[in-house]
Amino acid sequence: MTEEIQKYLHDIHTSVLAIHDYLNDCPDFQHFTGNRMLKMAIEREFSIIGEAVNRILKLDPLIKISDHRKIISVRNYIIHGYDSVEYETLWSIINRHLPVLEKEINILLNK
Repeated sequence: MTEEIQKYLHDIHTSVLAIHDYLNDCPDFQHFTGNRMLKMAIEREFSIIGEAVNRILKLDPLIKISDHRKIISVRNYIIHGYDSVEYETLWSIINRHLPVLEKEINILLNK
């Protein structure tokens, strides 16, 4: 694995940890949707994650990241559809899919 790919994996890992940190004091979806700064911060982290996954796959399409197309699509959705982001969707991704991504990135970083 190249240093460039490791850097992107590290960026993903850092963004995942940041999302966890941002949500540490967030008890529920209502609090999340009521805090504009929190929503914008999490959108930014998802944008970083999607861009890093995209760059990784351009360098090595054989790297296994589940749902990589969906991850990139979320990034595009946030960047290009900024005025129509559905926060229920982001909340669902955070709770269902982020833990899977976190495990996969940790495995790749520890190879």
